[in-house]
Amino acid sequence: MLKKNRYQYVTKSVLLYLVVLSSLVSVSSKAQTYPSQNFNMIVPFGPGGGSDVMARTMSNVIAELNLLPVKILVENQPGSQSAKGYGMVAARKGDDYTLATVSVSFFTTPLRGGTSYNYKSFTPIAGIATSPYIMVVSSKSKYKTVSDFKNATSLTTGATGAASDAAILSNIIKKSLNTNIRVIPFDGEGEIMTELLGGRIEFALFNPGEVLGMIQAGTVRPIAVSTAKRLPKFSNVPTFKEQGFDIDYVQVRGVIMPQGVSQSSVAYWEGVLKKMAESDNWRKQYIDRFNEEPAFIPAKEFAGVLEATNTRYESVMKELGMIK
Repeated sequence: MLKKNRYQYVTKSVLLYLVVLSSLVSVSSKAQTYPSQNFNMIVPFGPGGGSDVMARTMSNVIAELNLLPVKILVENQPGSQSAKGYGMVAARKGDDYTLATVSVSFFTTPLRGGTSYNYKSFTPIAGIATSPYIMVVSSKSKYKTVSDFKNATSLTTGATGAASDAAILSNIIKKSLNTNIRVIPFDGEGEIMTELLGGRIEFALFNPGEVLGMIQAGTVRPIAVSTAKRLPKFSNVPTFKEQGFDIDYVQVRGVIMPQGVSQSSVAYWEGVLKKMAESDNWRKQYIDRFNEEPAFIPAKEFAGVLEATNTRYESVMKELGMIK
């Protein structure tokens, strides 16, 4: 009887050991084979926009540098001011194979209500660039500096939405200048440029890549950049701060994943994006081409950037009466 009990005990111990060993091997194997399938990069907008261009350029550069053994499949999911796409990502908790780009509406759409997610519903991976803004006027404009606007009783500008970066930055300028600025909504940057050249709005705010050709042609005159320091490619254009206005405003471009992904996946992607962001391929195909500013921001620091950016949007939107 004693021998039988001892045999049963040994048998159970061996079985338990094999089960534990099998689990450890499975976990180890999974960790070693990640990634073992293609990634889905969700773009919450249609093809051709800033987020779409960034995602597709990322995919191309990463493939050229052989940084992944699998592919990145860019998937456009436009709708409901980005709520559809970001909602899909937020719903895929723990999915280590889903990524998404960060945009302005990543913050502003949840702040305006009606979504089941906010910026805390995602895992920050890394920031990979920043988009500054340039204030331009028509070459025929009487305004030469930002200070010249102080003498105006009222100004008009254009933006593609009430919660767009251009609209929010215009209202920051309004507060700093203590001058009335009316922001007129338009469907696209092309319309804004047409209105600017036609003299129907006094100034406009564009990303460098959107207005570089016009500046080089002498059609518009740049009078300020929104960064803390001058932009290398626009070294003759002073910052707002140089002109006495405490304005430092850029759009952060980065990558997120759903909540609940493994830390090993975060570290893996952090490494991939760092190599990509520091490569000549990325500089030539994205940074130089679209006149962005290089800025690799690791996951932990990027989390703080997302929080600070959300706070900034919330504060400005409250001041504008867009949210309570």
